[in-house]
Amino acid sequence: MVLDLSSELASELSQYTVITSWPAELLQRYDEEGMLQNSRVMAQLKKSTIPFSVSMDFLVNGEEHIANKTVIGLFERFEMVNSVWFPVHDVTMRRGAISFSGNKAVLPTTRLAELLYISCHVFARLSEIRRLDLRVPETLSEREIDCLNWTAAGKTSAEIAEIMMLSEHTINHYLNRATKKLDTVNRTQAVAKALRVGLIK
Repeated sequence: MVLDLSSELASELSQYTVITSWPAELLQRYDEEGMLQNSRVMAQLKKSTIPFSVSMDFLVNGEEHIANKTVIGLFERFEMVNSVWFPVHDVTMRRGAISFSGNKAVLPTTRLAELLYISCHVFARLSEIRRLDLRVPETLSEREIDCLNWTAAGKTSAEIAEIMMLSEHTINHYLNRATKKLDTVNRTQAVAKALRVGLIK
């Protein structure tokens, strides 16, 4: 599981999750039961940058005994009681964490070192991909931005042409150019990316 911990506002684990191989039912139940609020793992991730292991002992040692029994029962069902967690960050100091879960009780130090190395590289690469997606695209013309705004509002090329008093062919030309400049493959992606990078609202 890869988590982005840059936000303090998330109330569910799925809101922090970037990539996961957890069973969908496990993540859903975890969120439905509100387990994030009393999570000893999250508390540890917020106060430490040192990798740590989670086992039955780690989960049992807490004040919220009933909540811990629920957590243990859920993770036992999916055979994921034991895990190792690696706090990570990227070059912009964006915090995250990567975990590996399963049945193995103790991993040798050499294996933990390998997993830490892999975790740092995975988080760094995901961060690079994220920054590529958020980079400022080639400058769009005012008309291209107008066309994207109207497309985001649900208008067709014909309707946009009527609103802007241009031909439908010209509108399609502007939208195709905007799509290329945004390095996307269709209008829907172009609108989504323009919204993400703040070109349109």
